[in-house]
Amino acid sequence: MNQNVISLSIENLELERIQILRKLERLQETLQSEVDPDAEDSVLELEAHERAAALIQTLNERLRSIDEALQQAQQGRYGFCERCGQPIDPARLEIMPETTFCIECKRIVERQKGLKVRTAW
Repeated sequence: MNQNVISLSIENLELERIQILRKLERLQETLQSEVDPDAEDSVLELEAHERAAALIQTLNERLRSIDEALQQAQQGRYGFCERCGQPIDPARLEIMPETTFCIECKRIVERQKGLKVRTAW
């Protein structure tokens, strides 16, 4: 495994984590503002609140992925698939540094998730 790629990926994860936390802080401030139902632009304010809430959810999911990858880095397991234990392709880590699965295992996991969702019906 190329140690330069791993170091750069971990550094990128740490920077992205900081950026996400800042965005979440700003979005939380948006949600804390009151929507005046009598104001002319109340519909726009409500839509802004809904967009902020959706973005917060997305950013929190991304933050969880980043935290999981950083935890693996602290344990010396970063860059290795959590399912099969094989090294993750460095090109994949460059594109998606928060990944904890190799591409093949990610496909398998996603397929299994799809089956679980379908059997729930």
